[in-house]
Amino acid sequence: MDIGVPRERRADEYRVGLTPAGVQLLVADGHHCYVEKGAGLGAGFGDDDYEKSGAKIVYSGEEAYGRAGLLLKVSRPTAEELRWFRAGQAVMAFWHLASASPDNLDALLRHNITAIAYETIQAEDGSLPVLRPMSQIAGRMAANVAAALLRNDRGGKGILLGGVPGVPPAEVIILGAGTVGANAARAFAGIGATVYVLDKDLARLERLASLETRVITMVSHSFNVRKVVRFADVVVGAVLVPGARAPILVTQDMVREMKPRSVIIDVAIDQGGCVETSRPTTHRNSTFIAENVIHYCVPNMPGVLGRTATHALNNATWPFTQLLASLGVETAIARSQPLARGVMTHAGKVVSRAIGGGR
Repeated sequence: MDIGVPRERRADEYRVGLTPAGVQLLVADGHHCYVEKGAGLGAGFGDDDYEKSGAKIVYSGEEAYGRAGLLLKVSRPTAEELRWFRAGQAVMAFWHLASASPDNLDALLRHNITAIAYETIQAEDGSLPVLRPMSQIAGRMAANVAAALLRNDRGGKGILLGGVPGVPPAEVIILGAGTVGANAARAFAGIGATVYVLDKDLARLERLASLETRVITMVSHSFNVRKVVRFADVVVGAVLVPGARAPILVTQDMVREMKPRSVIIDVAIDQGGCVETSRPTTHRNSTFIAENVIHYCVPNMPGVLGRTATHALNNATWPFTQLLASLGVETAIARSQPLARGVMTHAGKVVSRAIGGGR
C-alpha cells in the first residue's frame, strides 16, 4: 500500500502521523511511505531519519496526499488540504466532525473518503485505545496550565495550587471521571490542591476514590455542578460522548456566579466544549475572559508536546495502521470491529451514528 504522511498545518501542532520506526516496519512489509519534507521536525525526527527508515521524502503536502491510498495524520485537514483529497482514499486523523465546519463532511462525501477518527476507535469493553494516551496527556497538562493561569502576572488571583502551611490550597472542580478527569485529578491532588470530581457514573467515581483518597467525589446532578463551581478556583471540563458533541454542563449563569479571576480549562472543547461560555483558543492565544473568569479552551493540548505525544499516539495507532496496510481498507474494516467503530464516512456516505449515519 502507498502511505502518505503530510506535515501538520494547524497552528501549534507538533505531532506527526507516523514515526521513523513505523516507517521501517511498514517498508519491511513491502509498503511504500511518502513523508512530506519537515513533517517530523516538531517531534524531533529529521528527514534523514525517515529516509534511513526507507521513506521517500516528498516536497509538498499536495504530493503527500496525491501519492497515498492511506493518509496518516493527526489533526483534521485544513481547508487547503481538503482540496488535495484523492477519490477513494482512507484518512486517519482526530476528525472531531461533530464540532467541525460542514465543509469537512462535504469534502469527505464528495471524494468518497474513508474517514477514520482516532477518537472513536472503540474496543469491545467500550474503551478508546487511541484517544486514551492523548487524554492522559491532556489531563496531566491541566494542572500545569492551571498553576500558570492562577498567577497574578497571567491575570489570575495569585493562588498557589497546593497552598502552604497556614494557607489553604486551591479548590479544583473536575467534571468527568474518565481518562482526562482521572489523570487531572491525580495531577492536582499530587500538587496538594483540594479536588472534587463529578460524574454521573458511580462505578467511575468508586474506582477513582479507591485510588485517590484525597479526591472528593460527587454525582454530577446540575444542582451539584452549580454548587461547586461557585467556590471553585479552577474548573476542568473533562466530559466525553464518543464522536458526538459534548453536553453543556456549566451554563453562562453558573459562570457568572463563579469567583472573579477563577480559571476554566475546557478540555472538551475539541467536541464543542462543556461550558456554555467556551470557544476555541490556540496555544499562542490560549485564554480569554468571559464573565470575569479566565477561559482556556485549546483543542489540541497535547500538540505542543510533540515528542511525547507522537510516540504515545503511534504506540496506540500501530495495530490499526498495520491492519489497514496489510489487509486493505475494506477487509480491515470488515475484520476489526474497533476499527469499524472509528469509521465516520465510507463510499460517499456517513456511517457514524454520532454525526447522522445514513446520510
